[in-house]
Parts: sequence; C-alpha cells; structure tokens
Amino acid sequence: MDAGLKSNIEPANDDGHHDGDNIERWMRKALELAQEALAAGEVPVGCIIVYKDRVIATGNNRVNETKNATRHAEMVALDEVFAWCQSERLDQSDVLSESVLYVTVEPCIMCAAALRQVAVSLVVYGCNNDRFGGCGSVLAVHTDHMMSHDPPLRHRAGVCADEAVQLLKSFYKGENPSAPVPKKKRK
Repeated sequence: MDAGLKSNIEPANDDGHHDGDNIERWMRKALELAQEALAAGEVPVGCIIVYKDRVIATGNNRVNETKNATRHAEMVALDEVFAWCQSERLDQSDVLSESVLYVTVEPCIMCAAALRQVAVSLVVYGCNNDRFGGCGSVLAVHTDHMMSHDPPLRHRAGVCADEAVQLLKSFYKGENPSAPVPKKKRK
C-alpha cells in the first residue's frame, strides 16, 4: 500500500467478519468478476457486497456494453442491493450500514462519493487508482468534509493488489474496441 494512503479499517471484531482469511476469500470472488469483465472487453473491475457473511450483490464494469459511463462495478452492485432489499422488504440503509463492499480497484471519485452517501460499512479494495481514485489516490472523497457531511467512508487498501494490477495490465496491453475514434486536429 502507498505510504501516503492510510487504511481506516478497524481491527477484526470478535465475530471474525474483518479477519484476513475472510477478506481475501471475498476479494478472490471480486477478482473472478473482474476476469469476466476483461473477457467481455471491459476494464477489469469486479465488486461484491457482503451482508451477514452472504454475497447479496455482484457487479463488474459494464461501461462498454451499455455505452453508459456510470456503469462501474460498484454502481452495478449497488443497483442489485437496492433491488434485493426491495424484494426482501429490508431497509437498504440498514443493510448497507452492515455490509462490506469488496472491489478490485480503488473506487473512482464518483463511486467513492456514492458509497459514502449510502453509508456502506466498509470498502475493501485491491490496487490504488492513480488516475481517478476517490479514497486518497487523487481525491480524498472518503473523508473530505467540504464535499460531504456524511460520515467518512472506512476502507482498507491493498488486498490482492498484485492480481488486480495484472488484470488491468492485461486490459491496457490491448486496444479498447469501444473507445471513441480520436478527432483529427485542424491546423
């Protein structure tokens, strides 16, 4: 983990929900979703949301598929949580306040702001996002009191980071077939 970024996770509690074995197990599931995104030609980011030791939502990037720049893995998973809560007749605020979100790459500024606003209990991510990171790599959306009066977003960085970086490298070695054609500059 970057020395400049500090993880603001609390130590494991007595029920073991934040112990290292569980965290790595859940992150491996998020990495599987990132691999699926890569196979579909998307930026390889995968996300799961765990509530009471049960996966209640999954997501991976669907930006190219949907032609919608907001369909990041975290946003897709949040939509699944909202639908699940409605079908189970549960309050989404209560569920999210007891849920842990695992994502392979540091949430971007947009996603970090959304996660903070919905008050997810904890975000665990793999590698830093040096271009768009909202948990300290670019902006500290997770704690900035000027941006939000919501409680800070607790997070833990660096879980399976090497694997997440390798997936990103695999994607960026190739070309994005859905990328817009650059416009030629007139002289």
